[in-house]
Amino acid sequence: MTGPENEYPLIRQYRDWIQSGPSEDSPDRRQFFTHGTVVLDTNVLLSLYEYTPAARTQVLEALQSVQQRLWLPHQVGLEFVQNRHRIIIGRKKALETASKNLQNKIGEARAAILDARKLVQDLLIKYAQDTAAKEALESEISDQAVRVLLGDWTKALGDHIQRLKEYDLAISSVERGDPVLSQVAELFGDKIAEPPDQAEIRRRVDEAATYRFPNQIPPGFADAGKGTPLSSSGDFLLWEETIEHMAASTERSQLLFVSNDTKDDWYQPAGNGRSSRPWPSLASELRARTGAELRIETPGEFYRGVNRFLDAEIAEETYAEIDRAAENLIEVVITEQEAVHAQPRPDLIAAAFEAAGLEESLLDSIGDASSRLLFTWWLIGVTAQLERRRRFDDEPDVSLLPATRSETQPDPGWLPGRRLHLGEWPYRISSWIAPWFIKAVNCTSRHDRQIMQQLAARQLDVERTE
Repeated sequence: MTGPENEYPLIRQYRDWIQSGPSEDSPDRRQFFTHGTVVLDTNVLLSLYEYTPAARTQVLEALQSVQQRLWLPHQVGLEFVQNRHRIIIGRKKALETASKNLQNKIGEARAAILDARKLVQDLLIKYAQDTAAKEALESEISDQAVRVLLGDWTKALGDHIQRLKEYDLAISSVERGDPVLSQVAELFGDKIAEPPDQAEIRRRVDEAATYRFPNQIPPGFADAGKGTPLSSSGDFLLWEETIEHMAASTERSQLLFVSNDTKDDWYQPAGNGRSSRPWPSLASELRARTGAELRIETPGEFYRGVNRFLDAEIAEETYAEIDRAAENLIEVVITEQEAVHAQPRPDLIAAAFEAAGLEESLLDSIGDASSRLLFTWWLIGVTAQLERRRRFDDEPDVSLLPATRSETQPDPGWLPGRRLHLGEWPYRISSWIAPWFIKAVNCTSRHDRQIMQQLAARQLDVERTE
């Protein structure tokens, strides 16, 4: 809003709410790209693992055009290094699942063709008594003939999947040295925040949990109750770090924040004839606490802006990849830290126990609540991992192991494998067992504990081959 009316205190004080929101044609947009501090959210950096090599090269070259203005909050760096390997493992598992799904689909196609043949044969006998035609079909469309017919297609599809397994970021090569990590480290150089003081982190987590989240003050309130108070406060910790950084220098007068996250705790939902937009209160808070102006953009908007204002060369195909990756936000992962604070949905619990052949009532025999939650989340995860059941569309990943095979004790609380029953646990000499799993095993019937130990041993075998 411009003109004399903009001088009125009411208009000036609430201008972020009165304005329609940022536009790609805003007259001051160029300034954010040429002079602003640029902060990339964790999901923007993790998306680098999802691009093809050519697209990744173009994106990194585009980021070099704002390299001098980039700044990496500690929270973003921490989340990036913690989640990067999981993204790569996710690619590997997706391709492994693709191979199995391909075989299943081909098997279904073969069965469908043979069923179609039988349908016609039955009609030939029922309405024409044409035995010769029936036998001709039996010979022409035999099971072997169908296998041969589908064989070339199966091989062509399988070859594509196999090539993708070794394409670009194969897990074996990343374990020897992650090229994306090195490129990101070089991009930011020394423009990285130091870890905040632990007392300050505790204060911020408490503020998020007791004041901001209950009152739905952005950012991050949509994560309230997901995992531990610390893990659910990630967006707010990032926000506070960024405000502190912007306030430290009067030269930092514009902040360009780039993120895939457009949930309701960052973006005000559309309504009353208004499109969705970043919450105006975020811009107001940043200005009030630092004097700086805020602009929030998605990766697609940002890279198109880099192309427009800084003459970066990004192909249309790369924009398509950027937009596609933006739709694949990081999924919730249940770790041991998260599991003791997160209650699984009843339908997930029921599906996991049914798939394992266990009764939910056995949970009553596991003494403490933490062990019950850990066991339940593990059973949900392992039955999905071992394909004992079909995963729910919105089911979180579970990264929780009840045992490990190693010479050294992974944690002071873990116990040697010989604490499990002789003849039931195959790795009594070479394994360590989580205390919660031993509690669960030792308080159940022999039938149930054998099922539990078999699942744990199978999971251990699978993990060691990946």
